[in-house]
Amino acid sequence: MGDSYGALRSGGGGNALPSGGALPSRTARPPVDVSPAGIGPVRARRRRPVIVGLGGATRADSATHLVLAATLGSMAQAGAETILFGAAELDLPMYAPERPERTPATLRLLTAVERCDALVVATPGYHGAMSGMVKNALDYLEDLRGAPRPYLDGRAVGLIVSATGAQEAGTTLSALRSTVHALRGWPTPLGVAFGAGDGVVDAHGRVTDSATATLLEALVDQIMGFTYAWSQVI
Repeated sequence: MGDSYGALRSGGGGNALPSGGALPSRTARPPVDVSPAGIGPVRARRRRPVIVGLGGATRADSATHLVLAATLGSMAQAGAETILFGAAELDLPMYAPERPERTPATLRLLTAVERCDALVVATPGYHGAMSGMVKNALDYLEDLRGAPRPYLDGRAVGLIVSATGAQEAGTTLSALRSTVHALRGWPTPLGVAFGAGDGVVDAHGRVTDSATATLLEALVDQIMGFTYAWSQVI
């Protein structure tokens, strides 16, 4: 459903897609902490992590967008609060550091990223690199250089690439990792790439390719695991 940012937000008990687009095997796992005294595990209530999904393509029904939404839906089922910024939300003016004016849409993006605990960035591969829409959104994160957690500092960032071949997938994923590193983010060990024309997701937002679904599940596990672990030391 729509949230105060005008982007898609899903609660802990629901899907990011009304059609049930979350990955099929995701279930919520209750957190367990270890007592500082070492006397066995103790239950602890943790704040729900906030995870921002950023990307897709200019078409709202693109495979990149649908896979990103399904991934966030899986995280919501695991207990996260998720916010999706797709094509409509990322239709921003070209980033220009010499112009300090910011549109309401830009401020919504910056506010969400500043308060989030992790991100998922999804992009189609365009000539061996991420799309201009995604790169422009990431460029705006320069505005967070003076934040308490500047840029993407201390945040796991999952990366998803839709490409037309192995070479484009590899170069796009590498470029995306480099950008996230430059923003002080921590790309997850696993990055997921899938074929743009392979039909991995249906029109209802369900990931139908089992190999891709397995990789996305592993990506979700890495992001959620890192986020919960990191929350204990900040």
